[in-house]
Amino acid sequence: MDRRIFGIETEYGLNYVPNEGRRLTPEDAARHLFKPVVEWGKSSNVFLSNGSRLYLDVGSHPEYATAECDQLDQLIAHDRAGEAILLDLVEQAQDELAEAGHDGKLFLFKNNVDSAGNSYGCHENYLISRRTEFKRLADMLIPFLVTRQLLTGAGHLVKLEDRTVFAFSQRADHVWEGVSSATTRSRPIINTRDEPHADAEYYRRLHVIVGDSSMSETTQLLKIGATDLVLRMIESGQIYHDLRLENPIRSIRQISHDFTGQTVVRLMGGDEPTALQIQWQLLESVSNFVQRHGAHNDYVPQVLELWERTLNAIETQNFSSINRDIDWAIKHQLLTGYAQKNGLALDSHRLAQLNLTYHDIDPNRGLFHLLARRGRASSLVTPEQIHEAINHPPASTRAKIRGKFITAARATGRRYSTDWVHMKYEEGSGGVVLCKDPFATEDPAVDELIELMQQPV
Repeated sequence: MDRRIFGIETEYGLNYVPNEGRRLTPEDAARHLFKPVVEWGKSSNVFLSNGSRLYLDVGSHPEYATAECDQLDQLIAHDRAGEAILLDLVEQAQDELAEAGHDGKLFLFKNNVDSAGNSYGCHENYLISRRTEFKRLADMLIPFLVTRQLLTGAGHLVKLEDRTVFAFSQRADHVWEGVSSATTRSRPIINTRDEPHADAEYYRRLHVIVGDSSMSETTQLLKIGATDLVLRMIESGQIYHDLRLENPIRSIRQISHDFTGQTVVRLMGGDEPTALQIQWQLLESVSNFVQRHGAHNDYVPQVLELWERTLNAIETQNFSSINRDIDWAIKHQLLTGYAQKNGLALDSHRLAQLNLTYHDIDPNRGLFHLLARRGRASSLVTPEQIHEAINHPPASTRAKIRGKFITAARATGRRYSTDWVHMKYEEGSGGVVLCKDPFATEDPAVDELIELMQQPV
């Protein structure tokens, strides 16, 4: 596909910590957090004027799904906008709780696992052509996704039977299948539920649920950018070495727990490469593909360079070249440095607290944001781009139409409803418009609905 539609869905960890007195249940905390949303949207599941979706997911996890984006920096800005929107809700809820006599603090974490071992996800969505044979795509993509954690894992402290190790990924230990229609009961690497949110005759939505949430913008760039490149290579029909894994689930755990990248995995054909060798082979194939077909966006050279630099860092076990760009490397430097300075073992409660605080989205508390302010974490998008994404939808996708409709409907006070493809005026002789083209930026039928809403009652 010449143009790709991307989207990121991020589930956040929510916790209320009282200074004294009674705790709030996650359900109560979520109710306070979403009170302003329910007041204007009459629901805890709403679409916003910037084209995004905000809702409460299973387990009282706030979830933010970005609007449809077709550019990498645009997607990253809209993902960061979600953090800002939720942080504003936290501040409002904090004030309300204080007025109600609750002396404590609300925390939102952009991570993937809580202290009880529950996991919540970061889901990536890629619009792909319906012509692409899905089984072939999954067979070729899964080896990349299983080993991608070397590049883009969030880093985590994992307790094994006899020791605690620093692992690449938070999500790897909570994945149970390669391909499945489930998302919570038996989390797969790729979810097969066929909901394209587009014309199903032409498009399919690839729903990847194996990845970690990214605090680092450059990690996010590599995660989405490298996956897009591998997808383009597969969609082109190019055949490369058969890398199908004999046991993807066993492999994903073993790879995560081995910080050297030298874990040997068995392929269905009998070969036994290391995780690093699989990634080197994929990088070589993608680089050759780009040389033949050209870069499809300005970020391709940066993605390839960071991909190579990360693999070199793991191979040499010298992470200094990536400890401002890759989440797990940034966190590894933070935790190991603190442990050495204070004589702590990896199973220390203080390290576990630092591990969690890295993901706090509050810029005044979160360790990632503290490191970024000190120049120890790279950035990609500007505050102006994030501010634009908070207030406006992408101008180059269907989200522009949705945002225009929601803004007009809220301004008139009329009843309406919307989802990814439908926009409906609920009053009088209104109607519903079905917009199945994710690349559309104008729709006369939606304009007619807006005119209808703006007429006097």
